[in-house]
Amino acid sequence: MPDCLKRRLLAGERLRGGLLRMPADFLVELAGVAGLDFVLVDCEHGPADLVALQQHIQAAQARGIGVLVRVGHDEPALVLRALDLGAEGIVVPHVDTAEQGRRAVRSAHYPPLGDRGFATYSRAGAFGAASIAGHLAASAGTTLVIPMLETEAACAAAHEIAAVDGVDALVVGPADLSVSMGLTGGAAEPAVQEAMARAAAAARDAGKPMLSIVGTREQAASAPQGAVVFNLAHVLLGTFRDLAAW
Repeated sequence: MPDCLKRRLLAGERLRGGLLRMPADFLVELAGVAGLDFVLVDCEHGPADLVALQQHIQAAQARGIGVLVRVGHDEPALVLRALDLGAEGIVVPHVDTAEQGRRAVRSAHYPPLGDRGFATYSRAGAFGAASIAGHLAASAGTTLVIPMLETEAACAAAHEIAAVDGVDALVVGPADLSVSMGLTGGAAEPAVQEAMARAAAAARDAGKPMLSIVGTREQAASAPQGAVVFNLAHVLLGTFRDLAAW
């Protein structure tokens, strides 16, 4: 198993990942072969089939990279299952308030920090080989909880959300943010950039990293401290367009 993402991210490493939707086990393995640090499997805007998700997590672990899962809005049952399958963390969309951030933390952690249902016979508990104490300690030390801020109100509340105990990082969804503001230019809109900068400043003030969704190396180079995740659909579409135009 690779060194856990949480330890590396909170230590200040610049991690690189790929955002993908299932089925994409080939891309998961390719990401590992290429040297990326993790994949983010999108179960919000893509299928959330748990058997397929397990297979993607297994493919990632076989190639020595970590897995984050983006769940749907307010889906604690999917959070539990994704983590039981062996994902190292969750990205929770549409978090607008500190209370919603606390709810995300509760769904991902065992008591006393959360209220996630406990079992050691899952993949994460080595099918029962882990002790109760060992599994509790391992989960607390490796599980990442990353709220996704996708409205102007969420970015305005970023300081409060970042301060929630158990929130490890923040991520902004630029497309949703743009649409919520009545704009159609995505991250290129100056108002969207300002809101994203406020969220990044809040994370920095709280001593927490950002997870930044990017489409190019240039965007990655200018992203705030933390991890970058390349939207592989955009990357591949650009590559295919270049090939088609050749």
